[in-house]
Amino acid sequence: MTAAALLTTGAPTACAPWPRVVLDRAAWIALRDAPGLDLLALWGAPGFAHAAFLDRAALRVVLASLPAPEGRFPALSPGRPGAVLFERALHDLWRLTPEEAVDARPFLDHGRWPLAGPLSARPAPQAPEAPPMAFLPAEGEGVHQIPVGPIHAGIIEPGHFRFHVQGETIVRLEARLGYTHKGTLSLMLGKSPRAAARFAARLSGDSTVAHSLAFARAAEAAAGVPAPPRAAAIRAAMLELERLHNHLNDLGFIANDAAFAALHAECGWLREGLLRAQHAAFGHRLMMDRVLPGGVAQDLDAAGVAALRGALARIAAALPGLLRIYESHASLQDRMVGTGVIPPALRDAFAPGGVVGRAAGRAFDARVLNGEMAAEAMPLHAAGDVDARWRQRHAEAGIAIARAEALLAALPEGPLALPLPAQGGEGVALVEGFRGECLAWVMLDDGGLIEALYLRDPSWLHWPLLEAAAIGNIVADFPLINKSVNGSYSGVDL
Repeated sequence: MTAAALLTTGAPTACAPWPRVVLDRAAWIALRDAPGLDLLALWGAPGFAHAAFLDRAALRVVLASLPAPEGRFPALSPGRPGAVLFERALHDLWRLTPEEAVDARPFLDHGRWPLAGPLSARPAPQAPEAPPMAFLPAEGEGVHQIPVGPIHAGIIEPGHFRFHVQGETIVRLEARLGYTHKGTLSLMLGKSPRAAARFAARLSGDSTVAHSLAFARAAEAAAGVPAPPRAAAIRAAMLELERLHNHLNDLGFIANDAAFAALHAECGWLREGLLRAQHAAFGHRLMMDRVLPGGVAQDLDAAGVAALRGALARIAAALPGLLRIYESHASLQDRMVGTGVIPPALRDAFAPGGVVGRAAGRAFDARVLNGEMAAEAMPLHAAGDVDARWRQRHAEAGIAIARAEALLAALPEGPLALPLPAQGGEGVALVEGFRGECLAWVMLDDGGLIEALYLRDPSWLHWPLLEAAAIGNIVADFPLINKSVNGSYSGVDL
């Protein structure tokens, strides 16, 4: 069934700006292979399984739900490999069992929580001796295992990588996450959107603006109150600034993992100048807690705009030189080109967002979906390797500078925020962060408090692709591949 046909089979709910449709079991199963739909997210609520898709032809979000009163629902993973991690986490958090799931192992729950299924209607006491997660096997002559993490050298989030290696070649990689699980969704339930915004801002600190904005837009859609024009423009500028400083960070660290410290130093210096300008303009280097449901927390004055535009000008002047340095060193190109390839078949199966998707030829950007950018302005690279991901970031850094400049030069006058009414509603939003699209879904009760919600980082679809991209490469190239994908640990640990 097509996406349009599926929508007509269910009962629509008043979710803004895209309605959510409650399907029966047969229609839900049809989502496994419905053409034209890319899976964005899969999550739960007491008695329900929810899914979000991108309808590629109509360029809109499709939300679907299935009642699961007995705590079971048909898995989508038999037809959609991107659903695997979502289904594992859905069982851990909501105690909903995906039937016929490709992988039924725990994901976030390491057996250390006091309760199993903490977001379910009836959480159960945790088993006293939960067995450790079994890693997938790899067999063959000379295959051995290399366990890495969860504690790593340097300042990095915790995650465990289990390598199966034959000689120096990786034949299987599996990542185990969940070490930074913090109960974010539980902490937000029952609060007003304003009070809960601090938790959305900390889902993944490097994407604090993107996740804050997705949550704010979803809450505003649920309440029927859009942010005033000046606040919307300041938010959009902040989003581009966040994109830019993260792309600079990644451009430098990818080169550093190839033992090329000169680019790392130059990118770090440029990023530091931008972070200092952001602190001068917003009072926080990462602009955390400046985006709120209803608007923004503070205004942007002339001195702040001048500081930001000065930093942008310095970066714009340096970007062509960074590319010349990158292209003029054969030893650097040798490490990048053809390393960590994400082939078209996996790109199409997982539909990854952001740089990872666009560097493999997937033409999607949530800013186009939201009418914030023309599709023609979106650069694409098709090779899907570390080199393509570096070049994609470099190209997108230039676009972020141009967009931020245009927004800062034409900030409209007006109020900075509007109050949200104490009433019920449901809303969803998709915001293009530096990693890709950040999704937020919010349901408010009659008092305007959060009854149910979900926040989704782009990394849910990036981690499985990192595992695949590493296969066939040597162990020494894994840090390079890992940094070029740059999945968020905290963003998926919830």
